[in-house]
Amino acid sequence: MHAHPQLIHTRLEKLHPTQITVGKREVALKRKHWGAMGRKARIAALSSHWFPAVAGPGERFYIVDHHHFGLALLEEDVKTVSLMLLTDLSWLGLPHFWNVMDHHQWVHPYDSQGQRCGFDAIPGRLTAMHDDPYRSLAGEVRQAGGFSKDVTPFSEFLWADFFRARIGRKLLDHDFPAALHRAIKIAGAQEARYLPGWCGVAEKA
Repeated sequence: MHAHPQLIHTRLEKLHPTQITVGKREVALKRKHWGAMGRKARIAALSSHWFPAVAGPGERFYIVDHHHFGLALLEEDVKTVSLMLLTDLSWLGLPHFWNVMDHHQWVHPYDSQGQRCGFDAIPGRLTAMHDDPYRSLAGEVRQAGGFSKDVTPFSEFLWADFFRARIGRKLLDHDFPAALHRAIKIAGAQEARYLPGWCGVAEKA
């Protein structure tokens, strides 16, 4: 582990994800926000944003966060970004590399049904990640104040799984505002109190 994380400039298209899915609706919202920014604001945003990454086998960089922003930038034809290198694991074999990543909670090998998969199911590029609409729902619930941003790794995926078990896919696909309204309401329920960033009121014993 580096005493001081290194900053590296690299091509965005070469970055590897550490998760199988993203919320494509959230990616679209980030693209819309980027499209509304002027040139100077875009330059400032890129210069101040670092993707946390790990150097892996085969001289590849694996980002461990900000997948939605990275994919949005790719779709907006951004070429180069800055990485904050957390550690260098490039000398490990691939199976051991993924085990170490898993130990540090730097990988989330779960599919769009919330099922854990083998590490080989993780796409080799950001553009190949699958859509999980419940991850988009979780992101918008947080934006609406339904729960707080939390440092727990992949916390919004935990919320996505909570909503997945309680809000039907048909409602989510055909009436997102109604699904969002319901999700915000149940986010404060006692049954959600185990989740990171829960903002409900704890019941007295």
